[in-house]
Amino acid sequence: MPDPDLPLPRVPALTDRFASRTEGMTASEIRALFAVASRPEVVSLAGGMPNLAALPLDTLATEVAELIAKDGQVALQYGSAQGVPVLREQITEVMAVEGIRAHADDVVVTVGSQMALDLVTRLFCNPGDVVLAEGPSYVGALGSFAAYQAEVVHVPLDDDGLRPDALESTLARLARDGVVPKFLYTVPTFHNPAGVTLAVHRRPQVLELCRRYGVLVVEDNPYGLLGFTEEQYPALRSLDPDNVIYLGSFSKTFASGLRVGWALAPAAVRDKLVLAAESATLCPPTFNQLVVSRYLAGHDWLGQIKSFREMYRERRDAMLQALGTHLPSGCRWTHPEGGFFVWLTLPEGVDAKAMLPRAVRAQVAYASGTGFYAGPSSASLGARQLRLSFCYPTPERITEGVRRLAGVLNAELDVLDTFGSPSRTNVRRGPQTPTPDTT
Repeated sequence: MPDPDLPLPRVPALTDRFASRTEGMTASEIRALFAVASRPEVVSLAGGMPNLAALPLDTLATEVAELIAKDGQVALQYGSAQGVPVLREQITEVMAVEGIRAHADDVVVTVGSQMALDLVTRLFCNPGDVVLAEGPSYVGALGSFAAYQAEVVHVPLDDDGLRPDALESTLARLARDGVVPKFLYTVPTFHNPAGVTLAVHRRPQVLELCRRYGVLVVEDNPYGLLGFTEEQYPALRSLDPDNVIYLGSFSKTFASGLRVGWALAPAAVRDKLVLAAESATLCPPTFNQLVVSRYLAGHDWLGQIKSFREMYRERRDAMLQALGTHLPSGCRWTHPEGGFFVWLTLPEGVDAKAMLPRAVRAQVAYASGTGFYAGPSSASLGARQLRLSFCYPTPERITEGVRRLAGVLNAELDVLDTFGSPSRTNVRRGPQTPTPDTT
């Protein structure tokens, strides 16, 4: 029996009991701003939400009802942690469009490709391990790396994507320090957030460098089928099946709300992925998988993707035209050949993060650049940059949004000319937990 005269130990606060890895998990400081930005009078050029207007919703509603009526006992039941076999087979057919030859046994279905990325990071990264990623990089990836206390080393991009020369110098420098990165994380085709694409001639160079230095490649490819020309870029996985883990998703080519993604991995990695998936979710939702499967089996999904491509190309064109018409000199932006995003670099001295509240007051929103970099350099690397999304608003709204953004930017430049520096806000830098606004 405990001695009643002994003092009780101090009970720590709940926040003091968190694991140390939670220190890398931070919420976006602009979440409140985006709550305001969701109002209909605000033109949001921030979030990467796909536009579902082109989907045959009436037909899909009928098929979902039939799925419940005929196969509800299966659709609403637990399933395999690896995913429904028929969907895994169909996923291999989807990947074949990009030149990937794969077996359904090597596919692991996940709750969106974000889960696949999180599982891969969990499997490979101990605290302090190094991960290579493009600079800038997808905010959701940076959030996962931070959550597992991995150190991100950025490799710069140019208009042709990841620079092989910069990758080689980075790998050589790390090798001299005795460091072998756990993997290179890359979005090679229609990059998020930069909007650029890794040139075809660079792809074998990147893969050869990673093989030479013993570095795994994690290819994240949610936008690969959403190109605006007839050119189909070969997936990195199609060029090197043994050293590339491929992450795919139906979020951009069908329905993001179903949260169905996948990983294609070598057998040894696949087995660990299945075990990790079991511990995370037990199994991905069978119902959602069967909805996707019926869609792929009963619809011209490639034709549907073509409709999406035409819709997004029209919006891309509207954004590029508006940027050229309204933005002041000193601005530079990428010219995407697919996907959802334009990456904008502002004139010297303008802080995109500090400007964001004023932009929201002018009823336009964007995603500022600092959140797409990791580490102490994020403030300087992303300060003049921002991401503009053209996937969701209509062309008319895009044009109006860019016009409003130009007005805010001109006001910032006037302040800069008068006082030498625009006013700044106290902001948190670096990777943050992703939200639908920063997807």
